[in-house]
Amino acid sequence: MNLRRFFMTRLWTASVLIACLHALPSRVQAQTPEFNVCWSHYTGWEPWAFADSSGILKKWADKYKVKIKLTLINDYVESINLYTSGKFDACTMTNMDALTIPAAGGVDSTALIIGDFSNGNDGIVGKGIQNLKDIKTRKVKLVELSVSHYLLARGLNSVGLSERDVKVVNTSDADIGGVFAADKDSVVVTWNPILAQLKADKNAHLLFDSSKIPGEIIDLMVVKTAAPDSLKRALTGAWYEVMAKMSGQGPERDAAIATMAKTAGGTVEDFSNQLKTTAMFFKPAEAVAFAQGPDLKKTMDFVRGFSFDHGLFGKGAKTKDDLGIALPDGSALGNKNKVKLRFDLTWMSLAANQKL
Repeated sequence: MNLRRFFMTRLWTASVLIACLHALPSRVQAQTPEFNVCWSHYTGWEPWAFADSSGILKKWADKYKVKIKLTLINDYVESINLYTSGKFDACTMTNMDALTIPAAGGVDSTALIIGDFSNGNDGIVGKGIQNLKDIKTRKVKLVELSVSHYLLARGLNSVGLSERDVKVVNTSDADIGGVFAADKDSVVVTWNPILAQLKADKNAHLLFDSSKIPGEIIDLMVVKTAAPDSLKRALTGAWYEVMAKMSGQGPERDAAIATMAKTAGGTVEDFSNQLKTTAMFFKPAEAVAFAQGPDLKKTMDFVRGFSFDHGLFGKGAKTKDDLGIALPDGSALGNKNKVKLRFDLTWMSLAANQKL
């Protein structure tokens, strides 16, 4: 081989190798971080499916250079358990379940988005009885130790009864519709869209619902506190773009509602009726104002009392103050050194001020 040609070949090979080595770190750094988010069927959470199918979620994920995979989990409690175990970075859940499952399990979590509060979307339905007082001695089927259990306790208290007066039977939300249909004397506690289906039974009577305790069952998107700002911004931005479509007028709104109704397994009329019992915060400023009001602190104090009384803080908890809840005003309920659930308005406020 010509000596000059030999050295030129070696020089070219070395240059290519150096270029590749220089490019390697940037390629590694350029990898888009991926996050897993789960949700379960509920009127106030159906918008997440629309955010995904419409491309809105991807649009906001691309803006903040992240990938977001949205997964439907048909069993509500299982979705929260999967989030708590680390399989998901964010998950839809209520304020009580956020406290009693991930927070009580030691997972530091943030209520990223306050989507709505149940204003009739959760209810106690019975056959063979027409008044809640007549529930005494009956079996009541529900997702035990969930927000349905909480609703039952609040309902019983309103008519001078307690949980000692009934027999609670743990039943998955995936099974509760079939269980109710099969039993002529059934009493169940559930939420929409299942609740709407059960109320349509000619033998069913609504005995109590969440409109009697407005603002207490709050529906959230909860995210790991340690999750990056980019994920939190992307989720918040996508949510409020969907909310703008839902609260608008014209074909875009109609198409969005039709998609959500189909995902929920019902008609547009069904879904529209369910929205009437869902106090949606269509605008981020509305959610911020709700969280800054005096009722959130009172509600969470009530919820943590119920949770502790039912052993949901674990065997080691000696009082309801064992676990800490950070509130929007910077104060905390319970142990300030053991805060595991945070109501942080940062991202909703950014959305309200159009700074996302």
